[in-house]
Amino acid sequence: MSAVPYLALVASAAALALAYYFAQVVLAADEGNDLMKEIGEAIREGAMAFLRREYQWVSAFVAVMFVVLLVVPIDGRPAASFAYLMGAVLSSIAGFVGMRIATAANTRTANAARQGAAEALPLAFKGGAVMGFTVAGLALLGITLNYLMWVKWFGVDDAFQVVAAFGLGASSIALFARIGGGIFTKAADVGGDLVGKVEAGIPEDDPRNPATIADSVGDNVGDVAGMGADLFESYAGAIVAPIVLISLLAGGTFISGTGKILDAGDAEALLMYPILIGALGMIASIIGALMTRGKEGQSLSTQLHTGQYVAMGLTVVFSVIGTLLLFNGAENPDGGDLVEKPIWLAITIIVGLLGGWAIGFVSEYFTSEHYRPVQSIAEQAETGPATVTIEGIAQGKLSTLPSVSIVVLMIGLSYWMGGAAFGDAGSEIGLFGVSLAAIGMLSVTGVIVAVDAYGPIADNAGGIAEMAHLPPEVREVTDSLDALGNTTAAVAKGFAVGSAAVTALALFKSFSLTAGSEVNLDINDTAVTIGLFLGAMTPFIFAALTMASVGRAAQAMIVEVRRQFAEIPGLREGKEGVKPDSRRCVDISTQAALKEMVAPGLLAVLVPLIIGFIDVNALGGFLAGAVVTGFMIAIYMANSGGAWDNAKKYIEAGAHGGKGTDAHSAAVVGDTIGDPFKDTSGPAMNILIKVMTIVSLVFVPAFI
Repeated sequence: MSAVPYLALVASAAALALAYYFAQVVLAADEGNDLMKEIGEAIREGAMAFLRREYQWVSAFVAVMFVVLLVVPIDGRPAASFAYLMGAVLSSIAGFVGMRIATAANTRTANAARQGAAEALPLAFKGGAVMGFTVAGLALLGITLNYLMWVKWFGVDDAFQVVAAFGLGASSIALFARIGGGIFTKAADVGGDLVGKVEAGIPEDDPRNPATIADSVGDNVGDVAGMGADLFESYAGAIVAPIVLISLLAGGTFISGTGKILDAGDAEALLMYPILIGALGMIASIIGALMTRGKEGQSLSTQLHTGQYVAMGLTVVFSVIGTLLLFNGAENPDGGDLVEKPIWLAITIIVGLLGGWAIGFVSEYFTSEHYRPVQSIAEQAETGPATVTIEGIAQGKLSTLPSVSIVVLMIGLSYWMGGAAFGDAGSEIGLFGVSLAAIGMLSVTGVIVAVDAYGPIADNAGGIAEMAHLPPEVREVTDSLDALGNTTAAVAKGFAVGSAAVTALALFKSFSLTAGSEVNLDINDTAVTIGLFLGAMTPFIFAALTMASVGRAAQAMIVEVRRQFAEIPGLREGKEGVKPDSRRCVDISTQAALKEMVAPGLLAVLVPLIIGFIDVNALGGFLAGAVVTGFMIAIYMANSGGAWDNAKKYIEAGAHGGKGTDAHSAAVVGDTIGDPFKDTSGPAMNILIKVMTIVSLVFVPAFI
């Protein structure tokens, strides 16, 4: 049992070693001709410059929070401050490394597409896998080191509150990275599309469009670095939540509710169990990633998902074996078996894993051109942008029905199984099972992020192929890779959003247990009712702020692109030797993103602190309202946006008249509306609900 943390350290090291190996494979590939290298360098410089400036801004926030955690009377000072800093630093490193390799992979993927999809797909996947295994490896490494330092080596008081502070550090970076990256990428995308494709009638990623380079940069800072920080936070939070929860729930009677740390002894197995599942899932993900290869004659979807399905299957097997071994002979400090039926704990992991896959499939159904929702949006394009918009909104809202049904079923099953494992299916210990389901969802994070980050790499490869004037068949290959990437991105968002709801529930329970008798969540309490309304409102305000930010930034981009088309002679006509001022567009997106990310980011942190210092009961209601509405909005926005995007691509592939038709123009409008839905506001929503919950958990001692 004592070897579990060290197994996790080995698994983390193996993940980072695999990321290094894949990075070397990517960097060794041919970049192509000089023009491709020039375009790739421009994208890389813009992306890394933005990330450095974003980190400078965020570092100021991290420094303030570090000091606050030192000064405010909370549990675990000053260790909590250093755990918070570690979470923020490791998340930043993961984003920096992952994006550096992703920007190197895009040019090489475009060049590999000259030999066909079988060559290009594995290269793009390896580029994404660098981000995936850097994220998962560093997150598991950080959590394990925090556990060893504060619980095992130094034995600090309130050690599990300190571990929670690590999750808060990861959340801080994720929040600003998602918002800032999302605003950057959608300002360039929306502005470039509306002026280029709709007004000027030129193709997507045309080198004449000044916003094309900024759009490619945005794919990296938003969909790679931002997404990586998002999943780092999700993965870390999923493991931290059950550790904190069991430290509060468990004890001699398993339902002490005293907020005390477990006594030393065999009961430690419960605390190390989430770390064990993380380690086993990491090993399974490594094996799955190594099995993802390009094959001629096999569908792209099958090739890309092979590794994911292998990882999921191995995780099921490893979880059952690992659970039985860990709890075999483990005794409760008060006598008797620690866990009466440990197999039920393993099944909660499997339920979570299958639940994540099911939510991902729902996202695929509502966003893939192969299914009715996207096809119905494309049909509505024949009567204009208004009907496209209406149908997209309707399909996105409809998608909440199966998604919520899956989450509710998963919570109910895992709650019952968590209690059944201890011989009392109706007790509070069942919430431990719910928190384990979240780990099951994200146990294969390395592969999930790899498949997700593959998408923007393929998208960038298509842009480079267009800008470098490669043969049309090359663009056809990259378009096929990109279309698959849109679907895989929607699936990854499903995993992230679903896990956010379940993790937030576990963190919410930890909050109420830590507050103890000081908090009363009775709906008849006026303070709780007030909090519910404020919490239900906050995700809407957050969505409004982020979407308005995209709108303002896109407006500035539209004005600039129009100016360049009007003032640079021969640019719009494609005169040889005439180039747009792409740096100006990159700078517009950068300035807008850095400025606009501040207000929504502070909203997520300050509102729960303000409410908590006024009335802790109102804060409990606030968190409940925010989690429910935030989950609904996240699902709706992500699926609507993905559906609009793929409806446009479905028409561009030849349906309903193809490119250049009125239907195509209407679909482009729908796509631009969906851009901030799926890549800014929607993905940031799951971070919002977890940030507010974990802030409340860490600061609850100060509130009471």
